[in-house]
Amino acid sequence: MLPAVHPDGFDAVRALAHALGDAYCLGIHPLYVARCGDDALAQLADALTRWQGDPRLVAVGEIGLDFFVPELCVNPLRERQQHFYRAQLKLARRFELPVVLHVRRSVDPVLKGLREVAGSAVRWQGIAHAFNGSAQQAQAFIGLGLKLGFGGALTFERALQLRRLAASLPLEAIVLETDAPDMPPHWLYKTAQQRAAGEQQGVNAPAELPRIGAELAALRGMNVGALASQTSTNACAALPRLEPLLQPRLDALDQ
Repeated sequence: MLPAVHPDGFDAVRALAHALGDAYCLGIHPLYVARCGDDALAQLADALTRWQGDPRLVAVGEIGLDFFVPELCVNPLRERQQHFYRAQLKLARRFELPVVLHVRRSVDPVLKGLREVAGSAVRWQGIAHAFNGSAQQAQAFIGLGLKLGFGGALTFERALQLRRLAASLPLEAIVLETDAPDMPPHWLYKTAQQRAAGEQQGVNAPAELPRIGAELAALRGMNVGALASQTSTNACAALPRLEPLLQPRLDALDQ
């Protein structure tokens, strides 16, 4: 699935998805709100209107909140990204699409937005991407109907809390992801010292997913094939339009 991050890329992301046989989602990433004009949300609404019948459009995303980057933690950008986040949640409800959420040092505010925009319905479909919160926060996302994304970060032995969650959360709540080219697994990662010595950081890619999945299966003490089948089913539950696109591959997993 190819996520958009800024209106300038909407057409290109859609074209790539169609050319490569992939899925895509449209949204404005919190790291890009400072680069967006005041008409950006209207551009997103227009794109969702034009392409709402496209079977490859599977979600509104990547959207969310980022309170890791210092300039995004203070106004005016703190308020601006919160405005963009809530407005895009409302667009997801309007177009009946799942959400793909960026959640970096912002779990509780992201959860608050989901609860407030959904109102009494309090149910969503979608993925909390690159989840790295507490067990209690994980259960809060699951309770709202969302799946939790795990990727290369779980392969680091020092990521003790993340690995405990990956091993203990209900398997039905987990999806696998690469976040390519970012979030590299440990076998691609280079330390600052190594980079200073001239070694290049490994570039993450979807091709790393089987090995990441094998690490997750080992953490859970289960068969890799069973993990692949269940996490694929979970992805289709989170993003229902994926299922007809993936069905030939899902059938192959079951054989």
